[in-house]
Amino acid sequence: MIYTVTINPSIDYIVQLNKLTLGEVNRMDYDTKLPGGKGINVSRILNELNQPNKALGFIGGFTGEFIDSALKANHIDTQFTQIKADSRINIKLKSKQETEINGQGPQISSEELEQFNNQFNLLTSSDTVILAGSLVPSLSQDFYYKLIKVIRSKGAQFVIDTTGEALLKTIGEKPLVVKPNHHELAELFDVTLDSISDIVKYGQKLLALGAQHVLISMAGDGGLLITKDAVYQSNAPKGTVINSVGAGDSMIAGFTGTFANTGDPVESFKYGLACGSATAFSEDLATIEKINEILPQIKIKKI
Repeated sequence: MIYTVTINPSIDYIVQLNKLTLGEVNRMDYDTKLPGGKGINVSRILNELNQPNKALGFIGGFTGEFIDSALKANHIDTQFTQIKADSRINIKLKSKQETEINGQGPQISSEELEQFNNQFNLLTSSDTVILAGSLVPSLSQDFYYKLIKVIRSKGAQFVIDTTGEALLKTIGEKPLVVKPNHHELAELFDVTLDSISDIVKYGQKLLALGAQHVLISMAGDGGLLITKDAVYQSNAPKGTVINSVGAGDSMIAGFTGTFANTGDPVESFKYGLACGSATAFSEDLATIEKINEILPQIKIKKI
């Protein structure tokens, strides 16, 4: 089973208007409400790939009820921990410029935290846990690291979508895959990357530090997969980028979901790129139809 963890899910309240004037009454042209959160995005893409998964995290109040019911309406298996406080609302304001106002998130009690943690006692070596997204203020910054220790003690795999010091702190626990882009990779090691060989060199350092697979996205220049045996490069599929939100989550879902079924990192790389690109070329997260449309464009070569 694949478990996705969204510690701080939200209702994403999307508001669109032609002109925003501060200090005055503005009337929206369009609005919608969607369940938000990086782990939730991963679950949505896994569902498109027909990959069984369970969505974990904390939800509470009327906002939490909306998140849970919206996901269940889309046939996502939710196993959230119920809390007393309300889940947050994030405002995505789209006008001539795009503005986001994100809620901090609810307080979580020690009893609620214990209930959440107990779920991981049932993990087995055939399970994978994907940790994605921000923490709520009431949790310590080493929360993910402690949880990863529990996951690995059960023999399960984990993926954490993070960068910088947080990545370096957890990489020794051998994540199934890490996915920095080339800018994040350069920043991580405080270097300038002037060529593909430079990118490969520092990607291999992530393998040496503990990552099992390294995905590096290079925008219009495609992507790289670095394994202990080889390095693979892919082209960037053609399309108009209209949505950057969720593309990275989609890439993680495509790789992890395919790897769970095949154990083949190259095939997983292909699906990861297709899912990420399909979301980037869509108004919302990718559909299976869009993913299948992109797949034939993905050409992978060993370098």
